[in-house]
Amino acid sequence: MESLNTDLGKESIGKLIFKLSTPAIIAQLVNVLYNIVDRIFIGRMTNGDIAMAGVGVAFPIILIVSAFSALVGMGGAPLAAIKMGEKDNEGAEKILSNSFMLLIILSIILTVGFSIFKEPILWTFGASNATIGYAVDYITIYLLGTIFVQISLGMNQYINTQGFAKIGMLTVVIGAVINVILDPILIFGFNLGVKGAALATVTAQGVSAIWVLKFLLGKKSILKIRKKFLKLDKKIIFNIVSLGVSPFIMQSTESIVLISLNSQLAKYGGDLAIGAMTIMSSIMQIVLQPTMGLTQGAQPIISYNYGAKQMDRVKKTFKICLAICFLYTTIMWASLMIMPQVFVSIFNNDSALMEITKWSIRIYFAGIFIFGIQIACQQTFLALGQAKVSLVLALLRKVLLLIPLIFILPLFMKNQLFAVFLSEPVADVIAALTTMICFIVFYKKNLSSIDMIKSQSNK
Repeated sequence: MESLNTDLGKESIGKLIFKLSTPAIIAQLVNVLYNIVDRIFIGRMTNGDIAMAGVGVAFPIILIVSAFSALVGMGGAPLAAIKMGEKDNEGAEKILSNSFMLLIILSIILTVGFSIFKEPILWTFGASNATIGYAVDYITIYLLGTIFVQISLGMNQYINTQGFAKIGMLTVVIGAVINVILDPILIFGFNLGVKGAALATVTAQGVSAIWVLKFLLGKKSILKIRKKFLKLDKKIIFNIVSLGVSPFIMQSTESIVLISLNSQLAKYGGDLAIGAMTIMSSIMQIVLQPTMGLTQGAQPIISYNYGAKQMDRVKKTFKICLAICFLYTTIMWASLMIMPQVFVSIFNNDSALMEITKWSIRIYFAGIFIFGIQIACQQTFLALGQAKVSLVLALLRKVLLLIPLIFILPLFMKNQLFAVFLSEPVADVIAALTTMICFIVFYKKNLSSIDMIKSQSNK
């Protein structure tokens, strides 16, 4: 496969990972800025702590919207890469075109549905009399850009999976730069407050969506959106959704986690605790997004070589990813334990909010060091097209462990606010160890057997 002088089947693994992951990591870091810059400026508004809590209440809806882009984009892109490894570019284009049409349909459904029921949903998500106004103002405008989110996030996966990592990076960078420029102008210059933050985000996502479509319809893209393949094919859609359901659950259940956390935090700590959680969810992105960038950069290498039955290259790519992910999350864990105040000060300098967030960080992120192992294994399962395994592991951490623990631990501990935050590291450690064991079993059983079959066929 040739794209931008990148041969996924022959080039040095180390060089390929560096070439494809560096832009992806930069894109993820910029994406972190994209996602948190609103909160940085909102936190410096008058009543910034309450406004931030309001945006935090609305954040689960944002996560659900982006989860649907992951369902289609991360579900279809590995399948397209595998088809390319099999030298079936037409099959890959069918997947690409069906994904585009599916994203359009989902955008319409999500926009209409959430717009109609947004206020009762926000009350359910933990809004109070003080925060509901900010939450409604932000999400009303954000929902108008749902179609831009779906296209820019979902279809960008198909740019990266072809090996055009720099183009994929620019999708995010362009949007982030526009967002950063517009935020202070609209929030403070035009005195629009949280409405200005949402408008800046929607505008930035619109420009990113145009960038993505221009590329996928242009001459440089190996795979193109074809009119003749836009009619939905049940089998293709089923395969996309089957594989994409794992990252969908990983992202959508994050919204359920935040809803559960917000309801318990409101009960035991009030709006200030929800504000702390909003800051910590932003810090979580800073910790995890670069590892997602690394594994996204490695995904085309793993998928392509898996399709080409080159298992030695699949194994080597995974080992490098695992080592880097674990090292990075360990460094971030140490930084958060030693100097949490540095991370908090990025968002807000309110003394009361600073104090509660500092001590809660050391609890909430206590198990993050091992999470690098989970990400490396989980994303490799996705790259190999192992939908069922990915789904089970995605359900394990959040649905089977974290959400129940959020409600169970406070029943058995005197400091109930401490117990709510403690649920995260307990779930992280158990899930990471389970994922690691599952991957070791899969690794020995499946990848080794494919190697053996290939060596026998070559004799």
